[in-house]
Amino acid sequence: MMAPFCRCLLIALLAAFFRADRSESGEKDKPPPKPAKQAEARLEVKSGTLHGVIDLPKGDGPFPVMVLLAGSGPTDRDGNQPKLKNDCLKALGQGLAEKGIAVLRYDRRGIGKSAAAQPKEDDFRFEMLAEDAAAWVKQLRKDARFTKVGIMGHSEGSLVGILAAKEAKVDAFVALAGAGRAAPIILREQLTKNLSKDWKEKSDKIIDELVAGRTVAEVPKELASLFRPSVQPYIISMFKYDPAKELSKLEVPVLVVQGTTDFQITVEDAKRLAAACKDAKLCIIEGMNHVLKSAKAPLEQVVSYSDPKMPLAPELVDEIAGFLKKTIGGK
Repeated sequence: MMAPFCRCLLIALLAAFFRADRSESGEKDKPPPKPAKQAEARLEVKSGTLHGVIDLPKGDGPFPVMVLLAGSGPTDRDGNQPKLKNDCLKALGQGLAEKGIAVLRYDRRGIGKSAAAQPKEDDFRFEMLAEDAAAWVKQLRKDARFTKVGIMGHSEGSLVGILAAKEAKVDAFVALAGAGRAAPIILREQLTKNLSKDWKEKSDKIIDELVAGRTVAEVPKELASLFRPSVQPYIISMFKYDPAKELSKLEVPVLVVQGTTDFQITVEDAKRLAAACKDAKLCIIEGMNHVLKSAKAPLEQVVSYSDPKMPLAPELVDEIAGFLKKTIGGK
């Protein structure tokens, strides 16, 4: 589907070699809280049906509800990718449901149970993701079980959420480990760390063309996973957005959450994002990494991407719930 721009290029390889017994790391396994109930959700789009689940609080409601958007690549509603199961978004949705806030999580086009809704790769555009998220918001507003509706986007889902929030006029927005700079800048930084000088120069030339809105017909096979011609229209459609500039256009309560041990998105990104929006609240969580878990040591970082039993950073749910209770309600 799309190139995994906000995902470290080495994680999949590292996780295949490292597994840790949680007892050896000194951490106790702590299963995520379970909501009182869940409800299946469906959304019809032009290319098919999107499937999701709603984590519901206890009681009869109505409840405030957040649409939780997953990040880049083949990331599903739970925050997982093939061979990398960590359940970070599942744990977050269930944790917020325990705090009285319903959470809709769904598989994007081409992912998980929504696999059949994937359009042809060369027809896919970044804006389609935002349109889908906005459509979910509009559908939830018609549902008597819910009151106010917000969007919460993780990683690349943050930019998707910003665009959708502007279109759907949500009641609140939360950015989780969201980039504060345009994708070409971050991609160049990641490739600098992972490619030789020669291949980095070749990738820079391709990126220059895509930033200019021009496709590249001949791509070396070594770079085809990122820049194959069929995915280039999608990349071009995403490259034109600066997350901070887009966030500055929102006129709703905004929370920006970032961990200090996230080696994919930096604290400086979060500060730039928050500074772009008047009255946005910035929440920096010490020791939290990109998959929203407490991970400081290198081995902990690797394990966190593939261990669903590893709990979320302790402050995360409380910080988000506290913000949402003040803006859209809840227990």
